[in-house]
Amino acid sequence: MNRLDDVEQAIVDTVRDFVDRDVRPVVRELEHANTYPEELIEQMKRLGVYGLAIPEPYSDLRVSTECYALVTEELARGWMSLAGAMGGHTVVAKLILTFGTEQQKQRYLPRMATGELRATMALTEPGGGSDLQALRTTARKVGGGYVVDGTKTWISNARRSGLVALLCKTDPDAQPAHKGISILLVEKVPGFTVSKDLPKLGYKGVESCEITFDDCRVPADALLGETEGKGFAQMMRGLEIGRIQVAARATGVARAAFDDALKYAQERESFGKPIWQHQSVGNHLATMATKLTAARQLLLHAARRYDAGERADLEAGMAKLFCSETAMEVALAAIRVHGGYGYSTEFDVERYFRDAPLMIVGEGTNEIQQNVIVKQLIARGGLP
Repeated sequence: MNRLDDVEQAIVDTVRDFVDRDVRPVVRELEHANTYPEELIEQMKRLGVYGLAIPEPYSDLRVSTECYALVTEELARGWMSLAGAMGGHTVVAKLILTFGTEQQKQRYLPRMATGELRATMALTEPGGGSDLQALRTTARKVGGGYVVDGTKTWISNARRSGLVALLCKTDPDAQPAHKGISILLVEKVPGFTVSKDLPKLGYKGVESCEITFDDCRVPADALLGETEGKGFAQMMRGLEIGRIQVAARATGVARAAFDDALKYAQERESFGKPIWQHQSVGNHLATMATKLTAARQLLLHAARRYDAGERADLEAGMAKLFCSETAMEVALAAIRVHGGYGYSTEFDVERYFRDAPLMIVGEGTNEIQQNVIVKQLIARGGLP
């Protein structure tokens, strides 16, 4: 059961209406053409979606993580790309809120809350994957600032974001390696280049890019907070909300796949009766609904843990792991319920099947999530 107050429930309802009225009628055309959804993004700005995780005085309204997760689910139910267009933005906002200086908060958060300034994070490097301590992007102190050199890849919203939270090494010789890692808040200055867009199986419409830094000079106050070497721990905290967001995206995709399958199974007849009455199809629907319900409860459990101010990497990792695997299973089951039509681009279920894998491999692969989970289980002495 949700624990939203009346204002938060109204926000979720408003986003749900936006998805049903404005997103679902146009998504198939936009997605197949790989068209950037300019007008839909502008509507999301007007709805206040980009400021949901930012409190006063920098924003008009801050909502609970549970509300934020449910809004994300609704957006992904319409089109996963729309939820992806505000995922990294939220992580950066949380990083600045939690670790930034007051000057950084004043400079960035009010514009981030309205969506005037969009932000993304740059972690992954070519050949590096989820091994963030092995990153090669460096920031050398020169004069009154830093000179950044390196390459990042799979950076969502890179072309349309004006601020990048860059994970880099300010002390390449530090031991252990994580003590030499910092986060720089980098704007699009000379030496920062979006070098190419990456072709993708799904997650269409929104760009994922490779970005390069070549003798890129940024001021000293670009350092998140006031102390070098804190970036790895800062980003691990930021990824808690990131993984909750990815779990919510996965839950939205699973919900869309289930809804379409349930509707189709009542309309389509074979052998003289609706196909849901055939046991094999009915079993698919029952299992899909059960796993979807469990996924949402795990998602909300992680959101509540995060809001309690407690360490939530175990819960966020569990939610990301289970919700993403569930989305893949439910999307495949939806294709099975649709039969041959499920393989057709005239139906949406093939899109869900292409979008679902991103949540399995993105924001730390599910194999990494399992590592996080077991380490926390050992550290906490098991489950409570």
